[in-house]
Amino acid sequence: MSILIRESTVAEPMPELRTLHVAYVPGSTTPLLETTMSGILRRFSQHGHQLQATPDNDTDLILTTAHFGQVVGWRQAVLLSGRRRFKLTRTPAVYTLVHIRPAQLEQVLAHFEELLAKDRPDPADYHFPGLAPQAYRVLFEQGRRGGPILALERMVQAQAKSIRILLVVGDDQPLLAYHFDLVGAYPKSEAADLESFYDDIVLRMVTTLSAREVTEHQVVGETIPRALWLRLSTPSAMCTAARELARRNFFTEMVRINDLVQVPAVADTVAAQYSEGCFSTWDPILGALMATVTGSARPVDKGNISEDDLAVIVGVRPDGMGALVRHVEGKRNDPPSSEAVEMMDMDSLLPTRPLKLEDGTLVQVPAVRSKLHGHRGVAAYDPGRVEYVTLDQSYYRYLVSCATDAQARGIKAAFARSASLRNPADPRQIIFTVLPGHGAFIVEKWVPGAAPFEMMWQAMDAGYLQIESRIPMGPMSYVPGPDGLMVLRTE
Repeated sequence: MSILIRESTVAEPMPELRTLHVAYVPGSTTPLLETTMSGILRRFSQHGHQLQATPDNDTDLILTTAHFGQVVGWRQAVLLSGRRRFKLTRTPAVYTLVHIRPAQLEQVLAHFEELLAKDRPDPADYHFPGLAPQAYRVLFEQGRRGGPILALERMVQAQAKSIRILLVVGDDQPLLAYHFDLVGAYPKSEAADLESFYDDIVLRMVTTLSAREVTEHQVVGETIPRALWLRLSTPSAMCTAARELARRNFFTEMVRINDLVQVPAVADTVAAQYSEGCFSTWDPILGALMATVTGSARPVDKGNISEDDLAVIVGVRPDGMGALVRHVEGKRNDPPSSEAVEMMDMDSLLPTRPLKLEDGTLVQVPAVRSKLHGHRGVAAYDPGRVEYVTLDQSYYRYLVSCATDAQARGIKAAFARSASLRNPADPRQIIFTVLPGHGAFIVEKWVPGAAPFEMMWQAMDAGYLQIESRIPMGPMSYVPGPDGLMVLRTE
C-alpha cells in the first residue's frame, strides 16, 4: 500500500517564554506566605519580569494570598472582582498562594481518604465552609478520579475563589508547593533548596502563561447540506462510540462550577462548566474531521451525545489561533472542543493513505482515523499491539494548559515520531501518549471492517490498553512488567 508523506518539520513544542508584568495584591497572609511571596517576586524580577505596585491594563499576572480553610467572599476574590476593582479592560491571570501546615495537610488528606472509601458519598461528611450544598458530589467524583489530593484541590479552589492555586506546605519555612489548575493537575515544587524552589515556581507560571489559547475558531465555506449530512455514517458512529466509551467509564463527570460554589460572577470570568474529554474521527466523504463540541459553552455529556454535539473541522487558521469549521444545515452548530487545533494539526506531519469509498472513489485520508482524549491515565499496554510515543522532555516538568498552541505542538511532535503511523504494515493499530497533569491522548489507524474507535475499546476490553483514573503529574516511563506488558512508572 502506498503512502504519501507530507513534507514538513517538527515544530518547537514549548512556548517562547514571555516577559510578564506581575502585580501583588495581598490577601490574608502568614509569615510563611510573606517569605514565599517575597522569594517569588524576587525571582520574577531577577529573571527580567516587570513588577508593578498596582495592576493595570499591562498586567499579565496578579498574585494574591489566602489562609487554608479561609472562605474568600466573591466580592473580595481577585479572580472575580479584580477587573472591576482596578478598572481593567481585560482580566489578567490570577494565582492565589494558600498556606497549609503539614499537620493540616496530613489530616485533611486522611479525612478524604476515609470518605472516598465509601461506596457513595454522604452529604453530612462534606460540610466544608463556603461550598455549595451539592459540592459533596463533585468532591466525591473528583476524589475517585484523582485521589484525596484532587478532592482537596477542588475544595481549596472553591474556598479561595481562584482556579490557579499554589498550595504552600510548611510551618515556618516552605517544604513544597502544589500547583493546582482547572483540569485538576497537582504537580509540586520541592523546597530542599529555596532558590531552586522559587525558580521552579516562577518558570512553571511563566511557561503556563506564555502558551496562547487557540480557541478562536472560524466558520468557513458553504453550509453542509442536510441531505448530505444524513447520508454520512460518521455521525451515528460517533454517537455509538460515545456510548461504548461510557460503558468502559472512560469519561469522567462534567464539573459545574456552581455545584462547587455559588457565586453570581462566575460566568464573567471562567466557564460555568467544563466536560472532561473529547474525541473525533475522520469523515472520508467530507474530507474533514468530525469532533465533539466544547463543553464550556453548554453542558455536554460526552458519553451520550447526539448530532447536535458534533462539529466539522476542515483545517486550522493560518495564524494557528483556532480551527476552521463548517456548519451543517438543520442542526445546532456549537464550536468544537477546545482541543480542536491539536486534533486537526497533528495530521500535518503524518502520512496520508488511499482509501476506497463504497462507490469506488479513491480518496486520500490521514494515517490517523480516530482520536480520543480524556482525563485518564494509562497503567499498562501491550507493546506488540499498542505503541507509546513520548512528548518532548520539557512537557514532563513544565506543564502547559489545554486549548493552547504549546499543547498542540507537543501532541503534534509526539505523534510525528510514531513508527506505526508511518508504516501501514506495522501491526500496532493503537498509538497513545500521556500529558502529565492532563490525561491520555489515544489514536487509532484505519482497519478494514472496523467502526471508528472500535479498535480502541477492543484494546481496552482485551487488556492491551489498560486505562486508569490516576494521571502522572511529572516524569514518567513504561518498563517491562508481567505477561509482556509495559507498565507505568512515575518518578
